[in-house]
Amino acid sequence: MTQKLIFKNTILISFTLTCLMFMNCKTETTEISKMKNVNESSLKLSLAQWSLHRYVENEQKSPFDFASQAKRLGFEGLEYVSQLYKHEIEKLGFDAVIDSLFLISKDTGMQNVLIMVDEEGDLADPDEAKRNQAVENHKRWVDAAKKLGCHAIRVNTFGTNDPKIWQTSVVDGLRKLSEYAMTKNINILCENHGWLSSNPEQLMLAVNTVNLPNCGTLPDFGNWCLERINKDDIWGDCAKEYPDKYQGVKLMMSAAKAISAKSYDFDAAGNETSINYSKMMRIVREAGYQGYIGVEYEGDTMDEVTGIKATRDLLIKVYNLTN
Repeated sequence: MTQKLIFKNTILISFTLTCLMFMNCKTETTEISKMKNVNESSLKLSLAQWSLHRYVENEQKSPFDFASQAKRLGFEGLEYVSQLYKHEIEKLGFDAVIDSLFLISKDTGMQNVLIMVDEEGDLADPDEAKRNQAVENHKRWVDAAKKLGCHAIRVNTFGTNDPKIWQTSVVDGLRKLSEYAMTKNINILCENHGWLSSNPEQLMLAVNTVNLPNCGTLPDFGNWCLERINKDDIWGDCAKEYPDKYQGVKLMMSAAKAISAKSYDFDAAGNETSINYSKMMRIVREAGYQGYIGVEYEGDTMDEVTGIKATRDLLIKVYNLTN
């Protein structure tokens, strides 16, 4: 794709979305006025785009709507999910998509926080050639994060469930990517995202061994599955979980540069049914963390927007109680 075509596509996307935002301006203003203002305290909330993955994947809606949706819901920051732009990248080109996201975030006044990168290979792959290719695949997302004004990308570290092999592989992959990202002033974040990454002792050993200031963690309140029923599966029904999610988050907080407030379901009082948010937020606050907290609703008992609002409101409530 030529630079001229990329520029034309970028302008077309920006113009279309600007028109849509103008038409919906009155509705958005009304909705925001009904919401709690999350900017009234020092709590900084971002929205993880995975909270809206059904909107994109099942309803076939545009992922470029993300910034306006997050703003309408009262958020300050955006946490992009790379895989939700797969088709747009195929149609428009990588640079055009990133340019468009930059323009949209600027037009909506939103802060780009980070990019959750998926389907670009595993940085802990025991096969050195595959691991090196994963490092190369992630570099364009480091560059994209720099262009968008994000501070980090989140990476995956599957590859193997053998602790000894995993340590050697993940340290090598993380160090190579972190060294590149350091030249762009971008952080490389490891999330507890399954397999050995959901074992905080193993994960912190790897991060501490890399020992680079831009290699850190993204503690997720959920995501503690160590092993699936089918041991070779990355996703699916869980057979074995890390036994103490609160201890897990506490261990990861020493290197935390982002937080994912995962939620699945809520009781009649608005409390998350499987995660004690008050306990989690005390751990976060006691660690001295002052960055964005990302709302990530992953349940299926309510629609995505309702789940996002419930998570947002619970975070505000427990933050005020622990303040």
